[in-house]
Amino acid sequence: MEETISLKELLETLRKRLRLIISITLIAILISGVVSYFFLTPIYQASTQLLVNKSKDQETAYQYNEVQTNLQLINTYNVIIKSPAILELVIKDLHLDMTVKELNEKITVQNEKDSQVVNLSVQDTSAATAAKIANKTAQVFQKEISKIMNIDNVSILAKAEIGDNQAPIKPQPLLNIAIAMVVGLMAGVGLAFLLEYFDNTIKTEQEIETILGLPVLGVIPTMEEADVKTAGKSRPERNARLRGETLGS
Repeated sequence: MEETISLKELLETLRKRLRLIISITLIAILISGVVSYFFLTPIYQASTQLLVNKSKDQETAYQYNEVQTNLQLINTYNVIIKSPAILELVIKDLHLDMTVKELNEKITVQNEKDSQVVNLSVQDTSAATAAKIANKTAQVFQKEISKIMNIDNVSILAKAEIGDNQAPIKPQPLLNIAIAMVVGLMAGVGLAFLLEYFDNTIKTEQEIETILGLPVLGVIPTMEEADVKTAGKSRPERNARLRGETLGS
């Protein structure tokens, strides 16, 4: 015979373990908040935009396949921007204490969809440093691309600037706390059902009737220690004790 669980039993399990679920959720929120605000290093981002123009030679040579040619050209530029030929000059000019690989990991290059605009973004623990790296990388690329590919068709549309009270892009404490709350709630609910599944004890008369299918004939009440001592005395002694307590009050 298959064992079925009703919605009422599920809700009863959640009610019984509500304190556990709330505790786990609050602990997850607390840990996430402390880590986000006090342990994670803020990361700032600065971005600049480059425009890849078509030279006259390119328009003549590729007039029948212009779109595909521009796409390939921009993809090539994206690779060159993050190449050692560019980044080594950026490190040298800014006197950065990092390797080409470390600088490469800070830079992200993407082109706008169906356009010739390239976005160059830099992430760093300092907003000022991120802006300096972004601007210097754009300037070095604009200068060096004429030597590398013998063309001069890159313009800087917008320089990276530092805003007043610029907020870091990560960590995002409120988002982390919200995620921690959901994860903690799910963990608490899962643990509640797991504990209920492994709990084979019978706690109420209703559980006896439900699990064993037997009627309850009688119940032995729980007695406190004072009640036990009082029950062991004779009726006159109990009456005398009660009169004494009444007079004392």
